[in-house]
Amino acid sequence: MPSRKSASTETCPVARSVDVIGDRWSLLIVRDAFDGVSRFGDFQRSLGAARNILAERLRRLVEAEILTTRPASDGTAYQEYVLTARGERLFPLVVALRQWGEQHLFERGEPHSTLIDRSTGQPVPFMAPKTSDGEPLEPDGTVVKKLQ
Repeated sequence: MPSRKSASTETCPVARSVDVIGDRWSLLIVRDAFDGVSRFGDFQRSLGAARNILAERLRRLVEAEILTTRPASDGTAYQEYVLTARGERLFPLVVALRQWGEQHLFERGEPHSTLIDRSTGQPVPFMAPKTSDGEPLEPDGTVVKKLQ
């Protein structure tokens, strides 16, 4: 079986991204951080992850500069985990995963949470890649330019 390339030598941006945030716990931590979760105990209650797994994923997300730690905002001795600017740029990815799940993993009429635009009170419109002219961009309209 061939060995896996290390993240630092991988030339595919998708592969490098998956190395950082591609496991279930990391993505769900990022999702929860967008929802305002910031304390270890609150992440654990939300996710149900074992303490050692949660601690490791939080450490990795901090090392990758997706989360940072700061003293608790209420003045207690706890620390909080908050998204960095780099972490906040994952928002479109989280929205795209959510929308894909809504379309493909729920039966018609099956209840699920909904992402709402605070300014309008309406569900966030479906995200889709567009050409530079604003037209929908389909997979067959793209090509990956590989390195030689």
